[in-house]
Amino acid sequence: MIGRVALCAGVAAAAAARVGWAIARRLTAPVGPRTFDLAVREIEHADDGNLIVLDRTEQTSAHGIYNLWFEHGGWTQLSTEIVDRGPAHVGRRITGTAPGFAPKTGNCASWSGIYYVNSADAGLEARDITITTPAGQCPAWRINGDPSTWAIHIHGLGSTRAGTLRGVRAATELGYTSLVVSYRNTTEGPRVGTGRSTLGHTETADVDEAIGYAVRRGAQQIVLFGWSMGATIALQLADHPRHHGLVAALVLDSPVLNWTEVIKTNCVRSGLPAAAGHLAIPWLTLAPLARAVGLPGRIPLRYSNWTARTADLATPTLILHGTRDDSVPIRLSQALRDARPGFVELETFDADHTLCWNTDPDRWHETVISWLKAIDAGGAAD
Repeated sequence: MIGRVALCAGVAAAAAARVGWAIARRLTAPVGPRTFDLAVREIEHADDGNLIVLDRTEQTSAHGIYNLWFEHGGWTQLSTEIVDRGPAHVGRRITGTAPGFAPKTGNCASWSGIYYVNSADAGLEARDITITTPAGQCPAWRINGDPSTWAIHIHGLGSTRAGTLRGVRAATELGYTSLVVSYRNTTEGPRVGTGRSTLGHTETADVDEAIGYAVRRGAQQIVLFGWSMGATIALQLADHPRHHGLVAALVLDSPVLNWTEVIKTNCVRSGLPAAAGHLAIPWLTLAPLARAVGLPGRIPLRYSNWTARTADLATPTLILHGTRDDSVPIRLSQALRDARPGFVELETFDADHTLCWNTDPDRWHETVISWLKAIDAGGAAD
């Protein structure tokens, strides 16, 4: 009997270890190709513009402005107008397309909140530069403005520089010089090792070089814009002693403030119990297990747990977060706001993960501008 119990315990432990390893592997997996899982059912032509008919899903029927990226190139911007086309389909008004591109019935596309494909699409004059980092040469866009106040825009896990252009327009209106950066093991950045993400840990060193680039060119104050995991990177940079007094403000959209809770949330999203998320933590935080996952070393998740480190936050922070975010729960942002009232501001949107701007671009834009003006990010932050 004792032997059978021990055997069952061993089998259960092995199964738990296997689950934890699989979750850690999936979470840190190298960036893969975009999935083109939407078929264009019909293109309706009218005098007031064309309508694209898609399968009705939670995404395609969501309020806001979005972009469709097509499998064989090209993109189409969609208005907030939603036209009913029966129980299975929905129509969205086309407001813009890639030059020379026209979507056709049967095309396969990918739904995206990345509204602007490049800086020119966002009405920005940018030049391509590279920033030398410990990982190699990282491409960036530079949009010139006031040489003394810079904004650095950091995209999230699995995204691209283009995703942050939604916020660059606000920084440009304020007159800041902007750097839109990339970092290791992303679609645009250099590949290091196995290409796996370290959830902001090693990536922070690459973005740190962007701060150095700005300082060498006259930056006296810097505002960090971070999206999702980019917010994790921004918080770690602002926390570095050598940047105290330099980083004047943080603007964070859908920020990852506690990886353990985010992992648990995404387990539930995938149909697993939340407790399964705890099984992945040793595979991320213990060096031998992390290397077995394919990581270069352990990830110190406690350091990036800002729901536990609220007292350490020393930079005025604006958070923009969607109430329907099922990837990074809004309760983490609410907890940080409640722990630091007046120092951390939270603006909520009826939106999913990193889609606050898309659901209400005018309010997102005005909120960021008015908040930065209020804390005088162009001068001395309180």
